[in-house]
Amino acid sequence: MSQTQFTPRVFSGIQPSGGLTLGNYLGAIKRFVDMQDAGGFETIYCMVDLHAITVWQEPEALRRNTRELAAGFIASGIDPAKSILINQSQVPEHAQLGWIFNCVARMGWMSRMTQFKDKAGKNAEKASLGLFGYPALMAADILVYHATHVPVGEDQKQHLELTRDIAAKFNHDYGVDFFPLTEPVIEGAATRVMSLRDGSKKMSKSDPSDASRINMTDDADAIAKKIRKAKTDPDALPSEAAGLEDRPEARNLVNIFAALSDLSVDDVLAEMGGQQFGSFKPMLAELAVEKLSPISAEMARLMDDPAEIDRILARGAAQAREITAPILKKTYEIVGMVGSD
Repeated sequence: MSQTQFTPRVFSGIQPSGGLTLGNYLGAIKRFVDMQDAGGFETIYCMVDLHAITVWQEPEALRRNTRELAAGFIASGIDPAKSILINQSQVPEHAQLGWIFNCVARMGWMSRMTQFKDKAGKNAEKASLGLFGYPALMAADILVYHATHVPVGEDQKQHLELTRDIAAKFNHDYGVDFFPLTEPVIEGAATRVMSLRDGSKKMSKSDPSDASRINMTDDADAIAKKIRKAKTDPDALPSEAAGLEDRPEARNLVNIFAALSDLSVDDVLAEMGGQQFGSFKPMLAELAVEKLSPISAEMARLMDDPAEIDRILARGAAQAREITAPILKKTYEIVGMVGSD
């Protein structure tokens, strides 16, 4: 089977670790919605709760964070009638294929993963085995659907390359063309949203300053206040993107404006070039409130009915398993496992 014969299918996921930010929305969720609505692909979006527990999670917090992330997906425009929406642990084939891939991936491959080094730091000996091996599970998340495309941020490109390596090695070792070599989809003006207080750092829920980020649960007043107080420089906006070099805070705010308005950076600067931040930031604040405050309001409404969120995720899991169960069964046959029809 050649790759062109695989059903065009998109898979991506986010860890339910709490504190959904504008970075998650612009870097991932908005693009998920765009791919869903563009057509041409089956779309599957996931709260990767098995990945979340590679570091300690309080059980009640994990449940709440999983539901809040699901609410964020739905409020942002992921339609359970158009996309399959799941939490990873309800689809056991993810973990089952993950074990097969643990046996395909090589220790050397895993030891080169920069995210493990970043997260484990100097205490790598105390990190969980899951934190070291989770890229194999990430490969299983993707390939258990035979996903052909994955929207990813720049910081996840290495993991998708590993997914392709695992697929290629499996296919080679067993003499099959069973798993696709999944393609990354990296696009958009703000695939990497930076801190509002320091344009050299990624926007993060772990930053001690709440002013550094826009939370997807922030109301209109909080959104506008954070944009107005965002760090800038004294110079006017340039008329072309090259003028944003060495101006990280300016570049970040222009990127955010471009992504929220579905324009290119060049289009924004062609219109806004020459303006001072005193006039640009109020326009950005108004745009951010217009786009984001309805999402935060809908998230709050959904979180008032967690049973409905749970029903949506259960339906998604049933749909997902119609895809994953046959793929896992065939994988087991290829590997040589004895099973029943």
